[in-house]
Amino acid sequence: MGVSRAKSVFLLTDGAASVMSMKVLAGSACLLVLALAAPHGSLAKSGGGAPVPRFVEETRRAGIDHVYDGGWEHYVGGGVAVFDCDADGLAELYLSGGENPAAMYHNDSAIGGGLRFSHLTDAATDLGAVMGAYPLDMDGDGETDLAVLRAGENVLLRGLGECRFERANEAWGFDGGDEWTTAFSAKWEGSATMPTLAFGDYIDDSSDATAWRCSASDLFRPAADEASYGPPILLTPGWCPLSMLFSDWDRSGRVDLRVSNDRHYYADDEGMEQLWRVAPGEEPRLYTSEDGWQPLQLWGMGIASHDVTGDGYPEVLLTSIGPNRLQTLADGPDQPNYTDISIERGTTATNPVGDKSLPSTAWHDEFADVNNDGLIDLFLAKGNVNEIPDNAMEDPSVLFLGQADGTFIDRAKAAGIDSPQRGRGAAVVDLNLDGLLDIVQVNRRDGAQLWRNVGTGTAKRPKPSGDWLALQLDQPAPNHDAIGAWVEVRAGDRTMTQEVTVGGGHAGGQLGWIHFGLGSVEKGEPLEVRVQWPDTEWGPWLPVKANRFVSVERGLEQAERWRPPRD
Repeated sequence: MGVSRAKSVFLLTDGAASVMSMKVLAGSACLLVLALAAPHGSLAKSGGGAPVPRFVEETRRAGIDHVYDGGWEHYVGGGVAVFDCDADGLAELYLSGGENPAAMYHNDSAIGGGLRFSHLTDAATDLGAVMGAYPLDMDGDGETDLAVLRAGENVLLRGLGECRFERANEAWGFDGGDEWTTAFSAKWEGSATMPTLAFGDYIDDSSDATAWRCSASDLFRPAADEASYGPPILLTPGWCPLSMLFSDWDRSGRVDLRVSNDRHYYADDEGMEQLWRVAPGEEPRLYTSEDGWQPLQLWGMGIASHDVTGDGYPEVLLTSIGPNRLQTLADGPDQPNYTDISIERGTTATNPVGDKSLPSTAWHDEFADVNNDGLIDLFLAKGNVNEIPDNAMEDPSVLFLGQADGTFIDRAKAAGIDSPQRGRGAAVVDLNLDGLLDIVQVNRRDGAQLWRNVGTGTAKRPKPSGDWLALQLDQPAPNHDAIGAWVEVRAGDRTMTQEVTVGGGHAGGQLGWIHFGLGSVEKGEPLEVRVQWPDTEWGPWLPVKANRFVSVERGLEQAERWRPPRD
């Protein structure tokens, strides 16, 4: 059975918790895991005891030769969309180019082997002025489409199969506008046949440079004919968003829109981070202090979300210049009152490792269990905005490994990914279907980079560093990928939960396999999965086995083991 749809995962950990909670973010991809079990086998250890995975850079050998470039419009952006466009289970890459054309790369990797890609040229996808892109199936035909964000008209690309695409703005009644778009998220509302789309527009630079102002963002809902989009609903005020994410933050079943904004362009007495209440059939409205919302201002660049504390509700990680913020609900789900726990968890990353003189600049953020030890890890793509002397110039990306006590320690250098390039968008994803999560990073004015995860082995002999499980969901149209579902995996008396979403990160996201790091699953230990589908109906518990790719189809009484199609 081919795979054209699979979810990316976000997991984070609290080692003291007995119940683990994970969240899938399709599009921004990301993975977080709570403590599941002891590390598997004899592993290299970090200072806190977590195994350190080894990454081998294979950019040139893999055939990736692409640069995100351009003037000040492209200081931000630089995202990558990761998804399977030919139903072979392997994820393709769509890399934004800025002033260069965007580029689609087909995944030619052998399963378990070195990474290999080939450049697919096509007028439909080779667009200019691309800031980023997010994959999702918008018309319910089972083929993944692309929402392409641009400095200019945004473009919806309809997937035709076999990695071919066509422009769909006119067919779907979508007004792409002419704004400078830097953020995106999507969800399905009620029985709608097409998803609700949110586009975050950055700066209105059409007037004199001394009068820059933030643009209003746009919310598109399906029109009455349910086959096209109506005119945009303006989300005002807009405060220059660089990331947005639809998520069920209070587990109410209603999915709201979190927006992270760049304070560089708004007045301190006006702008802030935002949370929009977006309920079916209602006009969107901002949460305010009367609802419990607390003002927060930062150079917001990326959003990742996961239940870090184990209380059943997702925390939110916000990247920025200087300290990053990890926010948790202060008083439970009754109101959106968030407090910061980044210092106690060790996720601030205020300065580059080894250089405490100037602030660091973080962009894409993603939670993922890169060593399969059952503890959630965190990847941050970093890099100076351009050549700002007040910020660190040597600012390598960070790989935080989750520790048993719920804190994080940066092990990027030991893992081999402490690159000095100016990172922007990224993805943590299994590109060769070996159960080990690899990393792709887009850099400003430098080549994109690709690292293969070889576990605790070598490039010639990779070695697994823990047990794992990868899932894909499938339900009838229109929402084939079950965006808005919750997935539970139960190993013995331990349960993990993930939310399926589209958005977040910085300018790009994933639609791929839902990856669970399991630590060590004992022989004979029961392992089961069940799904709460987007309409809140629960499916049954289905037995599965570790270290496999599994398809969960709505209505079936058993999960199906996925095997790669034969040529």
